[in-house]
Amino acid sequence: MRSSEMKISPLDVRGRWVLITGASSGIGAEYARDFARRGANLILVARRVDKLEALAQELKTARAVQIDVVTADLSDPEAPAALFAETRRLGRELYGLINNAGFAVYGPFHEGSIERNQQQILVNVYAPASLAQMVLPGMVARGSGFIVNVASTAAFQPVPYMANYGASKAFLLSMTEALWAEYRHSGVRILAVCPGATDTAFFDVAAAPEASVGPRDTPPNVVAATWRALAGNRSHVITGPVTNLLLAQAGRLLPRSFVASTAEKVMRPKSRRDLPKKNAV
Repeated sequence: MRSSEMKISPLDVRGRWVLITGASSGIGAEYARDFARRGANLILVARRVDKLEALAQELKTARAVQIDVVTADLSDPEAPAALFAETRRLGRELYGLINNAGFAVYGPFHEGSIERNQQQILVNVYAPASLAQMVLPGMVARGSGFIVNVASTAAFQPVPYMANYGASKAFLLSMTEALWAEYRHSGVRILAVCPGATDTAFFDVAAAPEASVGPRDTPPNVVAATWRALAGNRSHVITGPVTNLLLAQAGRLLPRSFVASTAEKVMRPKSRRDLPKKNAV
């Protein structure tokens, strides 16, 4: 372990600036509350300015921290660069980045909206990869900081009827683990957080109640697991009940076709569960 890692703790965020995407609700809002409680200054990013302003007011009332609100639609390819430029304009040196924004499209792949699937890839893949690359030079030069990429247990196996979502989270997990290895001696900590079903509006937005497999975890538990993993300088953490860990590892132990076909049965929309199957395996 190098001296820079020993001297600087990623757990001390007092007075430091942390950017959180998808901060208006769910896990993102819980990250904001927790980081504010720990004394971090925040840049809150989402599409809904009313929700961001309400959260910012709540946190500034309760905590003596500075908060910037920046609205951005990360499905716009130009949004990551514009967002980073805004942090520079505001004079905020980013100590932490939490790439939390993401969403899923549910249903038979051929029936989905091509535009919506493209937006999903931009938000879940392009935006976090771009923002990570933009903030890393400053962190590496300083020898401290962290990046948290919120992936999913969906990263560990194919997800029929949410094919692009599962693939996007697999990308995010793989990228994060690679960056962790690349920068593990730089003083910068890089972590993929992989929640299972969590008690947020995610499944309502995706209109996918069938996708909520197993008991739902809570956003505070996800955030607490994040801190423990950062403290241990881990590359990834699977949050929630132990069944999440077991399901995530199943893909490594069982034939891939079996895992995929089993996932299809679990994820199949209710409206299609009684339809006759053609060329069934």
